[in-house]
Amino acid sequence: MEYRPLGNTDLKVSSICLGTMTWGNQNTAEEGFAQMELALARGVNFFDTAEMYAVPASPETSFRTEEIIGEWFARTGNRDKVVLATKAAGPGEYVKHIRGGPRFTADSLRDAVEGSLKRLRTDVIDLYQLHWPERPTNFFGRLNYKHKEAPEAVPIADTVAGLKALVDAGKIRHWGLSNETPWGTMTFLREAEKIGLAPPVSIQNPYSLLNRSFEVGLAEVAHQEKVGLLAYSPLAFGMLTGKYRNGQWPANARLTLFKQFARYNGEQAVAATEAYCRLAEERGVSPTQLALQFVTTRPFVTSNIIGATNLNQLRENLDSVDLAWDKDLEQALEDIHTRFPIPAP
Repeated sequence: MEYRPLGNTDLKVSSICLGTMTWGNQNTAEEGFAQMELALARGVNFFDTAEMYAVPASPETSFRTEEIIGEWFARTGNRDKVVLATKAAGPGEYVKHIRGGPRFTADSLRDAVEGSLKRLRTDVIDLYQLHWPERPTNFFGRLNYKHKEAPEAVPIADTVAGLKALVDAGKIRHWGLSNETPWGTMTFLREAEKIGLAPPVSIQNPYSLLNRSFEVGLAEVAHQEKVGLLAYSPLAFGMLTGKYRNGQWPANARLTLFKQFARYNGEQAVAATEAYCRLAEERGVSPTQLALQFVTTRPFVTSNIIGATNLNQLRENLDSVDLAWDKDLEQALEDIHTRFPIPAP
């Protein structure tokens, strides 16, 4: 396992991060415990969660994933072996059950952190992230940006001041962004500098063979400003494993259970997935590992967030770090990308 600096901090995180969003819905607590044990044994020292997990967000499942991780820390005493990341939910109809409607005000962020600390059974969060922007902008696959004034949105300067208070209080060590844009990232950097807050250390956005939009503007920001990508959905909700090829809908798979997650299974995405899977077959490699190693080897990626619903999937995901990479494979992937530039934004 390779370990990479988290921004400009002295923390080093594994190039693979354990995603947890299915625990408490698709996975039981015991299954979550088993995944954490295996990941830790294989050298993963970085876990990512969020207050709104498990997904899909609901009053019945929100907060449960953090509770499961906290239960495991209490059982095992392994808190000091893990760089722990969680996220504060932003505004949205589907999360109104969280804190009466989450916002990025100083008071709301303080309440969010206190809740996460209690559930995670820890005194400090290593990386605290804003799950999505407060303002209306493009994220979660939205294109065709149309500016909309939102006077009710919390100003970024106020949010940054709230984060500084949490750092100064010792509740969080570092902070990061998620589902952000280049403008948003640079604005957070500027506002943090104004008040003497250390800059964000990461940005957690989607990135995969089916969605390389991060490369357009954010990759340069990530490199120049040391705000490395924590890539989520590297398998595009499982599409890039090939398990949905030829119209298959495997039992208990995410896209089978939750039809509303249609971001990665449009016509162009299906065609691109078929091309990538055929390349994997030609090379005699797992399409899952091909897709994951592509993400892990990008120079602007700090860590690749993998998720699994069983231990066999997790083992295959973890084994991706051993997949040999060469210029011919890189070129073959670029050739497919030229045909299908961003089939699933």
